[in-house]
Amino acid sequence: MPSAGFNRRKFLAVGGGLAAMAVAGCGSNTGRASDSGSSGGKPALAQWYHQYGEAGTQQAVEKYAKDYPDATVTVQWSPGDYDKKTASALLTDGGPDVFEYVNGPSIDMIKGSQVVDLTDLLGDTKDDFTPSLIARMTYQGKLYAIPQVTDMQLLVYRKSLLSAAGIQPPTTVDELIAAAKKLTTGKMKGLFVGNDGGVGILGGPALWSAGLDYLKDDNTFGFDDPAAVESLRKLRELFTSKALLLGAPTDWSDPSAFTQGLTAMQFTGLWTFPQIQKALPDDFGVLPWPKLNSSTGAPSVPVGAYGSVVSAKSKNVDAAKKYVKWLWVDQTDKQLDFAQSYGFHIPARKSLAVKADKLKSGPAADAVKFVNENGHAQTPLLWTPKSATAYSDALNRIIKNGSDPATEIKAVKAIVEAELKRVAG
Repeated sequence: MPSAGFNRRKFLAVGGGLAAMAVAGCGSNTGRASDSGSSGGKPALAQWYHQYGEAGTQQAVEKYAKDYPDATVTVQWSPGDYDKKTASALLTDGGPDVFEYVNGPSIDMIKGSQVVDLTDLLGDTKDDFTPSLIARMTYQGKLYAIPQVTDMQLLVYRKSLLSAAGIQPPTTVDELIAAAKKLTTGKMKGLFVGNDGGVGILGGPALWSAGLDYLKDDNTFGFDDPAAVESLRKLRELFTSKALLLGAPTDWSDPSAFTQGLTAMQFTGLWTFPQIQKALPDDFGVLPWPKLNSSTGAPSVPVGAYGSVVSAKSKNVDAAKKYVKWLWVDQTDKQLDFAQSYGFHIPARKSLAVKADKLKSGPAADAVKFVNENGHAQTPLLWTPKSATAYSDALNRIIKNGSDPATEIKAVKAIVEAELKRVAG
């Protein structure tokens, strides 16, 4: 994990219903070669990225741009508040032609006709991309971003500790709670889901484990249901079980609590694998978050990705689309390089994931399988920041204070329904 800067998993670090915010920003320089949108007879394109923390990433994307034969592409590498600055720039004539955005463009960008339909770029490759990512970046049958790389969260566990305790890898939430209790000793807790007790990262898994989601397929509120009440109650049970690690020196996105023996199991991210493998080469396994019980729900993993988007204000929309297709659909060698050479990530395409050497065996191969079989987009397109905050606040009260889940769900529902009415207008 890089010690400075920001990386491709930062947006997954704010889960539990909170809107993901990529961290980076843009200055006044758009990177355009000229106001005419051309350079030396070729179209001139400005491409924006947020600042990645992994060494070599900036040089890689600059090389990709330089390799493109049909346009002069200038990369802008942007530290600061990237989401906010990019959203503002799209309202002007000085924004990017091509830009990345976390989980694809926002519903406000789409509804405001600020971004271009990219559906025709995939052709027969559509089924090769991670299904949950394609669904997340699609609105009313139109695709508005091409996934660049996949990040995910999952449960890691110490094989030797479970074996010594006679515990099978848990497949239900009750089994997980029981295992966490049994694995808790004087020096080690059974499970770590963040120093907030899971408020930040378990909002989605709690719904998916109950067979529910933030929103239903028809974009109505998704979890005013007894199964959601039970699932959220289990999070409170876990918090009060005395088996949960709280107050760790580092939070869930860092593997130190797991590798240093403070916890036997941890919900964390794929990006931690290099550190875990170094510390515990053959002594860890991975699982999705388990289903609620034997008859309800399914195992799940949260999945997110930056997507490549084309601005509707580009002076060269067709050239920008052509470049996006070249880089993120046609250039499979560059896609594999981007996912594997700078950090630990899954290519956004199934055919490339099986070619990635780091993902061919062991826990990493299991992780790829979870993405394809149990992956859920981190939050739905219509799950707005206001809805996210309402759910996160409710989770905090349920988990930490023992507030009644049914009451909290109804309060969240009222806010979400108002937001859905707003964005549908």
